[in-house]
Amino acid sequence: MSTDVDLTERERAVVNAFQGGFPVVERPFEPAATAMRDRGVDIDASELLEIVRDLDERGVLSRFGSLVNAQEIGGAATLVAMHAPDDRFDEIVDQVNDHREVAHNYEREHPHLNVWFVVSVAEEDRVEEVLAEIEAETGQETYNLPKRQEFRVEAKFYVDGPFDGDGDVDAAGIDCTELGPDVTPTDESALSPAERDLVLEIQDGFPLTETPYADIAEAIGQDVQWVLETIARFDREGKIRRIGVVPNHYALGYTENGMTVWNVPDEVVPQVGPDVASLPFVTHCYRRPRHEGVWPYNFFAMTHGRSEEESQRRIEQVRDTMSEHWDVADGDWDSLFSTQILKKTGIRMAARADANTRER
Repeated sequence: MSTDVDLTERERAVVNAFQGGFPVVERPFEPAATAMRDRGVDIDASELLEIVRDLDERGVLSRFGSLVNAQEIGGAATLVAMHAPDDRFDEIVDQVNDHREVAHNYEREHPHLNVWFVVSVAEEDRVEEVLAEIEAETGQETYNLPKRQEFRVEAKFYVDGPFDGDGDVDAAGIDCTELGPDVTPTDESALSPAERDLVLEIQDGFPLTETPYADIAEAIGQDVQWVLETIARFDREGKIRRIGVVPNHYALGYTENGMTVWNVPDEVVPQVGPDVASLPFVTHCYRRPRHEGVWPYNFFAMTHGRSEEESQRRIEQVRDTMSEHWDVADGDWDSLFSTQILKKTGIRMAARADANTRER
């Protein structure tokens, strides 16, 4: 398979090797390069840093750094579906997007529910207020689909698919998390003021320098060892999902974004969820509520492919996995492909982190 960008073998290796597990040490590119050399990739720390910088500048990466788990930082987020008639589509989309609480918004292929957006708020009660405002402005009903259970969120995109069969670094990836400081996770959900500052500093990525953690420490007025220990602890606690390069999947050719939805019998969801989540090409997998008479589906599995044919093969694999647990009929599922991005600002952490920060 080809990508939409031309990548050298070493660039390909970097993208595939470090979509997680990047070292949390003061000079992380040195052990990262050592780990790549151990896997047969001839590269040193300065070359690795330069490749990551170049990939970032070319748009192959969305960013380098941590993926902050907004759910664990505070506040709430929910997925919402609604109908926008053709003759008012642009008007309604603009009204929805004008709300700062709306982060992502996509048009998806569905005969009725064609607009799908994410609402992110500092206080959970605010969700219903935002939806009421949108309904009043647009005259269209909204359908709230909050996450009831998460089975997987791991959007990793490899240059030649999740596995290319040769067992090398490109397929397996590298995990250097054990090189970080020895930390003990806590059960503290609220953030300290310093932790709040750290979250906001790293939410859009790390500095692309030889010493990114030291630069973060300087930016927020903290000791570098505290930054290392806190980031490593956040990684273990789930406040950070992973640390590494974050590819732009469109640049890598993953243009077929298929949201498959399923009407799974409630009693088998606990078995179906982990099995579907274990498929390497499923990036997101959730249980969500139904809406009687409008939306019969309670299970979502997001797949990505580089062609319609590849996406259809992957959807069939999801169906095969489902069929191991229950008799899946044609009317029990659907696949909603995105046709255009209507808004993509990312989930902003400031208000959510502020609302979940302990007083000084």
